[in-house]
Amino acid sequence: QVQLVESGGGPVQTGGSLRLSCVVSGSTASSLSMAWFRQAPGKERAWVANSCSDGSRTYYAATVKGRFAISQDNAKNTVYLQMNSLNTDDTAMYSCAAAPRFGFCSSLPSDYVYWGQGTQVTVSS
Repeated sequence: QVQLVESGGGPVQTGGSLRLSCVVSGSTASSLSMAWFRQAPGKERAWVANSCSDGSRTYYAATVKGRFAISQDNAKNTVYLQMNSLNTDDTAMYSCAAAPRFGFCSSLPSDYVYWGQGTQVTVSS
């Protein structure tokens, strides 16, 4: 059974940075399609970024492109989300997701089978 455990969230001021981690167990991150999603209070879950094909392809939502970076350390079986220039609109619960299909890349939550419990990011002005 694949398990995903996120960490690294917390409070941060506008303009600050955080790095989220998602540790994969029960499989190897290199064989999965990985993604980060976020959900703010009262809003639907939104796709943030993909790491596909062992991290060789990455994609970002327009709202975070140029500020966030997704990466994989396959030796540590961990996927990261580096978040820079944070603003209050980035406040949300951030979740890591995985699909057992190498090369697969989707921004739809329904395409992902495995989910972590989430880590809260709160940006204050």
